[in-house]
Amino acid sequence: MKTMAPSDTVAHQSSTAATTAGSLSGWWVVVLGWLFPGMGYFAQRKWVRGALVFICVVGMFVLGLALSGQLYGFNTGDLLAILGWVGDICAGVLYFITRSVGGGAAVAHNVMGDYGTTMMISAGLLNILAASDARDVFLGLKK
Repeated sequence: MKTMAPSDTVAHQSSTAATTAGSLSGWWVVVLGWLFPGMGYFAQRKWVRGALVFICVVGMFVLGLALSGQLYGFNTGDLLAILGWVGDICAGVLYFITRSVGGGAAVAHNVMGDYGTTMMISAGLLNILAASDARDVFLGLKK
């Protein structure tokens, strides 16, 4: 069993404290990436990743709207509606703009509308996954 010298212990504690402080400061990357798809990467000058996330999330969301997808509103009555709302709101500003102009109000009564609804939920989930990945890149946990 290897023992640590006192100087090694101090260095280990300071690096742990720096990681904890960095994890708190990394939340702005998540919020920025959530609100504006790809912006968490753009803020770190990761242009290709940011562009790919932006194109994929916005493309999926717009395709979902074109397929007559339905945006969920906040609803506490049905568990599936709550999960749909969480998926939609993860798209950030796309959700808020679409709701404010009255888009996504189509009733999904056909197969294409159901696919559109699923595409918009998937776009939101992809966006929040990319935002959390941007935080990991910011903290140096990933390249």
